[in-house]
Amino acid sequence: MIDPHPSPKLVRDLMTVGVQTCTPDTPMAALARLMLEKGCEAVVVLAEGHALGVVGQDEIVSAIHRPDWQALSAEQVMREGVPQVPADIPIEAAAQLMHDQGVRCLFLMHHAGGIEYPAAQITYWHLLRCAAAESDADLLDLGMHASRQLPLETFVQRRDDARRKVGKR
Repeated sequence: MIDPHPSPKLVRDLMTVGVQTCTPDTPMAALARLMLEKGCEAVVVLAEGHALGVVGQDEIVSAIHRPDWQALSAEQVMREGVPQVPADIPIEAAAQLMHDQGVRCLFLMHHAGGIEYPAAQITYWHLLRCAAAESDADLLDLGMHASRQLPLETFVQRRDDARRKVGKR
């Protein structure tokens, strides 16, 4: 049954904590694979811990018309700057920001030690999930209170994945 009076949703209630990143020299094929493997809308380009820009699915598709597209790097196709959103605004405002900026993904940035880096994101996918939800229970796997892997579990998983890739060579 659809809830006739859903509780107001804030960005923090839907966002995904953790953002895929790459270096400026990451090749296009690697970016496309990362987006497909992780099911992400965009990747933030980092240099020395600082966010430089974003490569989204739109940037990759737009670059494919170029004859040299396979030789391009993240830095060559990225949208400069990172579209940002605070965690405590309504999702309707986030949707308006996406529309106004012509982006499908907004990032929550963390500031520490003079470095600004992406901590979480909200995308069209999150907004579609919210629109399709029949009750708040349908969204329990989203937002800052959703259960996540412990940092050690993430490290072990990434280490094991890297070992498997090396073993395939």
